Amino acid sequence: MNLPENPQGAAATGRPGAAEAVMREYYERRAPEYESTYQKRERQTDLARLRRTLAHRFDKRKVLDVACGTGYWTACYAENARLVVGVDANASVLDVARSKAMARTRFTLGDAQVLAESLGRFDGAFVGFWWSHVPRRGLEAFVASLHRLLLPGARVILLDNLYVPGSSTPILEEDAFGDCWQERVLADGSSHRVRKNFPRYEELMALLAPAADATHWWQLDYYWWFEYTLR
Repeated sequence: MNLPENPQGAAATGRPGAAEAVMREYYERRAPEYESTYQKRERQTDLARLRRTLAHRFDKRKVLDVACGTGYWTACYAENARLVVGVDANASVLDVARSKAMARTRFTLGDAQVLAESLGRFDGAFVGFWWSHVPRRGLEAFVASLHRLLLPGARVILLDNLYVPGSSTPILEEDAFGDCWQERVLADGSSHRVRKNFPRYEELMALLAPAADATHWWQLDYYWWFEYTLR
């Protein structure tokens, strides 16, 4: 690869709880304006580099797109993949994704935090802007459920936000479990409390290294990319 240099019970089990229900409602209501975050002027250079790099990372692979949302990132690589299955817990964002009519791609409603084995087996996985929303105490369960669906040699790409003051939504607080929370305001004026973590490279490696080969960390101005091959 030639990339540039560079509430307690819910959290403990990885299963949705009250906080997850609130976040699901937020993303359901946000669907019509979901992609506005990708219109921020200062992020365009980073976004263009990410789209170009992602375009051929899953060529000829069967890919699981976890928490695929409106399919913004799915569209970047789906044309060159063998098959893409996008899963998300929100019907409204999946309606937007399906409207894009991507070939060799299907979208299904499901739990993105503890993935169902019925989704099938894959030799690729894309986790875009989802890792940051999983409770820290639920990450181990999430990773286990993801890896159960992947074949040895599967390529996995995690893509998410860096915290950049002045561009990122401010962090209101960090709870007792180390999860950070933001207040998000939608166009309709409604306010929502959303979990949004900003992990360090060392945290990712500590959790993923036992199952990961050929790891690669790529940090841009506003985003991070972590790629590995499953053993």
